[in-house]
Amino acid sequence: MGKFLKKSALILGGLLLVIVVVGQLFPQEKSTMATKVVSEKVLVPGGQSIGVKMDVKGVLVVGLEEIETEDGKMINPGILSGLQIGDRIMEVNGTKVYRADEVQSIVNNSEGVVKLKIKRNDKDMDITVNPVLSKDDGLYKLGLWIKDKTAGIGTLTYYDPMNSTFGALGHGIADPETGTILAVDTGTLFEAQVQEIESGKSGAPGEIKGVFYHSNEPLGCLKRNNDFGIFGVSYEAMTNSIYSTPLAIGTRDQVKLGKAYILSTLSNNEIRKFEVEIKKIEKQRKPSDKGMIIEVTDKTLLEESGGIVQGMSGSPIIQNDRIIGAVTHVFINDPKQGYGIFIEWMLAESNLVE
Repeated sequence: MGKFLKKSALILGGLLLVIVVVGQLFPQEKSTMATKVVSEKVLVPGGQSIGVKMDVKGVLVVGLEEIETEDGKMINPGILSGLQIGDRIMEVNGTKVYRADEVQSIVNNSEGVVKLKIKRNDKDMDITVNPVLSKDDGLYKLGLWIKDKTAGIGTLTYYDPMNSTFGALGHGIADPETGTILAVDTGTLFEAQVQEIESGKSGAPGEIKGVFYHSNEPLGCLKRNNDFGIFGVSYEAMTNSIYSTPLAIGTRDQVKLGKAYILSTLSNNEIRKFEVEIKKIEKQRKPSDKGMIIEVTDKTLLEESGGIVQGMSGSPIIQNDRIIGAVTHVFINDPKQGYGIFIEWMLAESNLVE
């Protein structure tokens, strides 16, 4: 969904304090229990359109192809060596690699066998490949399509004033060719400006098209990318134009069927509030990015976008003035409906940001 703000004072260290006074247990005796303090986690809601640039940790294999040799044979060294789409090349002949051109340079200058250190589903492996000389350009090749960077547009979910962390998207950034969740080497968060909205319809999800804005003034650095979103540290405190103060979170048990709202940026590049209905709630004990089903009921949003579109993932879901989750996916055959993730699962990830 994700194709894939500024200064505010910290409010009570990120905690909303509620004071409950406990009365005297015995009128003739002085109670030793004067007050009880109950705290709730509070967050600044997002809704801003954001741009993400991310360098992949290692170099990702996104395709395998046959190479025509000088004698006319068609050979794919990658397949013959056991390489697979989705593998990440970490080292070539003992040299760590970070960019696709580094891999090509080392392979072309090597003599004979090339030794690769790769990661496959977080498992380290050593693979030996015999490159072949390409008839087309006279370079030694492994028969791989590889990439080292990605970029896209999405929506900020929240900013935590307690530790300056943020969460966005509600799902991970994956390589479109392989579906592999990309491991972060370095990444940057930017403001994005919406240029065009392509409305969604049955069988064809819509899309928010935008550009990075103020790219020389990044909002923060990206630290984590996984199934539950992207997470990092903001360079400055973030604010929300609709809510002047942070909102308490709503736990899974506090989420109810019925009316709620999402915050998202469409026309005029301003955060807007749109009505939705929570149709179904999954009783989850383990993290998942599909915790609830929501349906867009807001006439304005339906007119402007047809419902949920790519680029809206991460839009915070608000119910009873609490942040309860974020939009994650759209139903391809019904863009009025989509999935949402519980805010607790996202918070658990941003709490791991160092």
